[in-house]
Amino acid sequence: MRIITKGGAAQAELDGDGASARFLLVLTHGAGGSVAAPDLLAARDAGLQLGGTVARVTQPYRVRGARAPGSPGRQDGAWVEIVAALRGLAPGVPLVQGGRSNGARVACRTVAAVGARAVIALAFPLQPPRSASGASRVAELRAARESGARVLVVNGDRDPFGIPGAQDADRVVVVPGETHALKGHRAAIIAAIAEWLPAVL
Repeated sequence: MRIITKGGAAQAELDGDGASARFLLVLTHGAGGSVAAPDLLAARDAGLQLGGTVARVTQPYRVRGARAPGSPGRQDGAWVEIVAALRGLAPGVPLVQGGRSNGARVACRTVAAVGARAVIALAFPLQPPRSASGASRVAELRAARESGARVLVVNGDRDPFGIPGAQDADRVVVVPGETHALKGHRAAIIAAIAEWLPAVL
């Protein structure tokens, strides 16, 4: 499905039956990645198992072939337009959004603007690797919670971007032996989402 925004065209890969969906799950990629990332596919499968319709969105900058997402304001503005277009696929059901890495940040920043019930943050990049300033992005997670949304974080215990604390989300799942890629523990990701999501819908 092609979606036109002010920031350019986005592309959504759709799974599930919108007519009978219990919820709509909208997911997006990391800064230089794709919607075929293993953790996004695991999240899709968990959403489908729970009766959702799932959209995996390639954002406009990636459709154009760029690796860098550009300014947060431009990225978030396009995301709000994308979600508005996708809500017509499953009208009247709860919206859950999420993504991996930079996509998780977008989902947290826009949760209030789109009215999402919950956020699934995969490989949330708490801080730039080897950051001398100690800069943290935890405020994005906390803002999502303060908006009233529920937040699930799934990170690897070897993630060089850091791991959010238990106080920074409703649930933080740390996958042993996993890096920022979250590519080797599909069953753990599916289980984390499948156990958490039904209670927040």
